[in-house]
Amino acid sequence: MRLEIGEEKCWGCKTCEVACKQENRSPDGVKLLHIWDDGPWQVEGRWHFVHRARRCRHCDDPPCAAACAMEAITKRADGVVILDPTACVGCGDCIEVCPFDAVAFDAAENVAAKCNLCHHRLDRGLLPACADNVCLAHCIHLDLEGEDSR
Repeated sequence: MRLEIGEEKCWGCKTCEVACKQENRSPDGVKLLHIWDDGPWQVEGRWHFVHRARRCRHCDDPPCAAACAMEAITKRADGVVILDPTACVGCGDCIEVCPFDAVAFDAAENVAAKCNLCHHRLDRGLLPACADNVCLAHCIHLDLEGEDSR
């Protein structure tokens, strides 16, 4: 199971960020999904930029899980990498090893925070909040064992 974001189609409206923040009630300063602008740069006299998504990629072999001495990060059978904030001690080891800079720190709770792919929604047969028809550019899709959510 993978969340795919077609960055070349992204308009940068950040509706997915808002949906994620509302669904997960993440505090100010904590983004589980972050859209940022890459560019501008000039190619053949034209200016270009791309919107990039910083998010958990739910790695096949997640380095964040291996780095967590408290075993607060686990991988489900369906491939979703989950961080349990009640088991997290806020050491930050998972933040340091994530190659995608996708683990945030919740200073108010003194714990790490990351995208759990809205597993509470997946378990009810729903799409993650960011992929549930909120993307105006229709560039966010959940790949379910080769079956696209579109």
